Amino acid sequence: MKRSARVATWWRACRFLMVEGAAAVVSLAFVVAGLLIAALLILVVGWLLVPPYVRMLRFWAGEARRRTGTYTGAVIVDRYPPLADQPGFADVRTLLASRSVRRDFAWVTVHGFTALVAGFVAVVLPLAAVNSLVIPAYWWAMPEDEPVGNIYLVTSWPLAATMPLIAAAYAGIAWWLIPAMARAIAALATTLLAPTRETELSQRVSALTASRAAALDAHSAELRRIERDLHDGAQNRLVAVVMMLGLAERSLRVDPDQALPQLLRAQDAASDALSELRTLVHDIYPPILDELGLEGAVAALAGRSTVTCILDVRNLHRAPAAVEAAAYFVVAEALTNVVKHSGADTVHLTISTRSGPTGSTMIIEVVDDGRGGADESAGSGVRGIRRRVAAFEGTMTLDSPLGGPTTLEVELPCGF
Repeated sequence: MKRSARVATWWRACRFLMVEGAAAVVSLAFVVAGLLIAALLILVVGWLLVPPYVRMLRFWAGEARRRTGTYTGAVIVDRYPPLADQPGFADVRTLLASRSVRRDFAWVTVHGFTALVAGFVAVVLPLAAVNSLVIPAYWWAMPEDEPVGNIYLVTSWPLAATMPLIAAAYAGIAWWLIPAMARAIAALATTLLAPTRETELSQRVSALTASRAAALDAHSAELRRIERDLHDGAQNRLVAVVMMLGLAERSLRVDPDQALPQLLRAQDAASDALSELRTLVHDIYPPILDELGLEGAVAALAGRSTVTCILDVRNLHRAPAAVEAAAYFVVAEALTNVVKHSGADTVHLTISTRSGPTGSTMIIEVVDDGRGGADESAGSGVRGIRRRVAAFEGTMTLDSPLGGPTTLEVELPCGF
């Protein structure tokens, strides 16, 4: 490493310790406040103070994660159980017993003392080196009864001549100790503030439970839709066919000349019912996905859209069939919403695949230039998309200010 880079690294560590030293004062305030609240738990006011204290403690721990992440370049994950807006007695009791609160309070306690000392050392050592270096320039001007003090009193030129050596010692200690202390403080935050393996597993189980519930919800909604389509569409058409065939049978016995037109109408009704059944089967799993893949399937959707659709799938890679089917229906529902409600002239559809350490993710972005103001609570279309995305542990973001544009972004995990 070049000398200039080493100096920059040292100065960065020094700044980090100075900031952490100042932050340690706030951490100590949190320690004092926490102890006072603990003493007040014998009164109702103590229980009322716990939720706001925990919220502020989480915020302060989050700031420490951000500062440490900026210094180390590594992201410290922030995972907390949800905190109710108006927690009851049982919620507060659970909160006090939670691992996250104990972890954060342990961090502010340790940080308040260690970072304060480290920040003090980061300031004092460089100043001591500079002071020792300039002592020969001013020791003689000091009164004889108030000599300059360093490691020893400087009362003569020979003693003053040794001060550059002391300055070099201070500088050497600061050069080695300050980066080491910065790494230690950062490691302390990483160790205490990062979620434990047990916490991650617990949250993973919770996420899987929520995902399973969303999948069951989406499955139930899909079954209800299929039942509704069968009842309102194909079943009614088949009933009409049966009635027409009954009329044709009666005509054959009474007036054979009228039977042929009735049979032809029954044939047309049967063809319509068959076409509707094919559409219903297509909606369960579009055959075009097997034939052309997701890229060709969404291109067909874009081509059928009455709103001009600009499609970008340059960075799209193949994904599991279930994920591609979910993506297809997300795009179909999104384009349907654009056509029905947005009043847009153009819609931009981008589908890409992003790779990461935990696997690949399919990103779907639909942006239209319509009137905006889309409200998830006002219709079932967006809710259906969110439900389908949640079944795959994905995320959906809708940004639709009045006046537009409306941006729908969906992330679907594709696995490793």
